[in-house]
Amino acid sequence: MSNLLRKGHFLGAKLRSIRKRNGLTLEELSSRCIQADAHMAPSVSYLSMIESGKRMPSEDVLALLAGVFQRNVSWFLDEQVDVAGDAGTPKAGGATRVPLEPAFLFSKELLQAAIPELLSQTGTSGRQFAHLLIRSHQEMSRNDFPDLERTAESIGERRLPLSVDDLIGLTRHHGLELRWFERRAVLVRDNDQEVRSTVRSFFEPPHTVYLNQALRADPARLKFDLATHIGHKVLHGGDGMKSPHATGGEMGGSPESGTETAGLRAQDVLHAWRDFECSFFAGALLCPKIAFRRFLARNQYRIAPATRLELTPAVVMRRMTKVSPYPYWHFFDAYPPGYLRAVYRGNGIPLPWGNMAQVSDPCPQWAVFRMIDGEQKESGSQISVLRDQDRSLLYCCHSIRTRDMAGNFHVLSVGIDLAPALDANGANSADVVGAITDECLRRRGETVIPAPAAQALRAAARVLNIAWIEEALTHPARIICPRSSRCPRPDRCESALPSKAREITDIRAEILGRREIARK
Repeated sequence: MSNLLRKGHFLGAKLRSIRKRNGLTLEELSSRCIQADAHMAPSVSYLSMIESGKRMPSEDVLALLAGVFQRNVSWFLDEQVDVAGDAGTPKAGGATRVPLEPAFLFSKELLQAAIPELLSQTGTSGRQFAHLLIRSHQEMSRNDFPDLERTAESIGERRLPLSVDDLIGLTRHHGLELRWFERRAVLVRDNDQEVRSTVRSFFEPPHTVYLNQALRADPARLKFDLATHIGHKVLHGGDGMKSPHATGGEMGGSPESGTETAGLRAQDVLHAWRDFECSFFAGALLCPKIAFRRFLARNQYRIAPATRLELTPAVVMRRMTKVSPYPYWHFFDAYPPGYLRAVYRGNGIPLPWGNMAQVSDPCPQWAVFRMIDGEQKESGSQISVLRDQDRSLLYCCHSIRTRDMAGNFHVLSVGIDLAPALDANGANSADVVGAITDECLRRRGETVIPAPAAQALRAAARVLNIAWIEEALTHPARIICPRSSRCPRPDRCESALPSKAREITDIRAEILGRREIARK
């Protein structure tokens, strides 16, 4: 034991370093230890004393901590300085930034004149443009809106779960009157296809919320709609500047939204921002940060257990990207034949398509598009190597095929960037990704993950406490690409057609190469 006491300073520093690199608070680390062994688990105050060098853990407690972080006990005792680097620093989000030069062309006055013209010429609606702006703001802000978070938690008193009766009580407390209407789903034309559409709820100033009777049999969706209307009342005094909740139509808008014309109207951005605020508020009200983070940790980020809380999978997945201590997440909500109703890229995933418009030239190997295109399983996990120019990026996603309230199929997918987790856990992410990439290319685009890489990923998954990463290891890893026309597989996917842009680039390079030869 005297040997352990001598190493206490280094042990505490290493424990604090690896805890912070994995985004865990002392309370969360204590909870993880309780999950593993409630009898031996250290308290928050005891962990703090270990980190400060004031206490030395017993061999059993040290073994417990080593298990949480998937390290050998000897790693904590080797007295080697642990340099974390910048592995724990979140990326700047999914929005790509470019220098705006010459700067005078990006003045407020010119943009106010040019943007409506641009939208009109490209056939982009104001609502589509507004959602793009909001998504970029959300990603660059790392999904952090503390004012909305605090307001929602004060209204709901951080209770998890809130029942339907709790939400109805809150609506009445804030002066809202509930009325019910009966309206079944109808078929509408949407981008040359028929979809089922229905109005779920809407707000009528100054204080009336109208709810579809079908929500009575769907408490999870009813709770979300009530929560958003409470948000509108609390945040904006119920001024009515809020879109109705509808399913189907153009990307989940109202059935009449298909008639929306291109161009920008003054209220488009305001309505879209209000809708986003109310939606974020609803997620924070139904899933308060600390309580929901604990729930996710207890259930290892599985989606199914949230049905006991009467939460929709969409709410669970969206909120997961916010409350997790790990910052590198993405989320998609996709409708056939290739519309992304919602996109979040907090991990900076290269994405050549955006929300509110049909995806052009999608790679059929993305899990979200495989399930849309007819893969009938209800859920699944996939590890993917994304080939983006000269880079290979490694992701894991969990996808669910479900139906919206109108009966339309859609796919929800949530996932993480694995490289930062590997680096934080002491593995060399470049080596792991390279090994999987090489094996995928050698085996026509998909492969069983090599044992050393699988071992590193399994260890990272256990530190992150995300069960579906380990589930994905039982399936082949796949190469995916930004567009099918840029497919890096030895045998292109069926939908992968030659890219004219690449052909022109190749020809230009060939001509310039010949010119150099001629000069010699």
